[in-house]
Amino acid sequence: MVNIRMANVNDLIDMQQCNLWCLPENYQMKYYFYHMLSWPQLLWVAEDYDGRIVGYVLAKMEEDETKPPHGHITSLAVLRTHRKRGIATALMRRSQIEMNEVFGAQFVSLHVRKSNRAAFHLYAETLRYKINDIERGYYADGEDAYDMRCTFGEEKEEERVL
Repeated sequence: MVNIRMANVNDLIDMQQCNLWCLPENYQMKYYFYHMLSWPQLLWVAEDYDGRIVGYVLAKMEEDETKPPHGHITSLAVLRTHRKRGIATALMRRSQIEMNEVFGAQFVSLHVRKSNRAAFHLYAETLRYKINDIERGYYADGEDAYDMRCTFGEEKEEERVL
């Protein structure tokens, strides 16, 4: 059993540690602080029964005022020992709710490695993201990324049709 809760400043080191264990894309601590200070409502963690952080989502609002308000998922990670339990889905949904309700985001974007089939399945099938574009050489190792988007409100419209 895990608890999904809004992150606080005391969680940032554990979030970074989770990132280092799970992902090849890593961030300096100042980047976590920047997210926490700017959009605290968008950072969520999953903690196990003894309070250990086993997953997190790091998200932000895009600051380009010439475009419609929208959020961006910077990073999502769940420790391998806690995968396939719906934790990533729960973290994503909490952050997306806050983007929409607190900041008025119209959609959320993210990048995912073309080779990351598990993450692609989560985004495309479970969370209903759609491919917006392919960004060639997006990652430091030269791998391409899918630029994916989820427009808020589309899920409700699809449910009404069913």
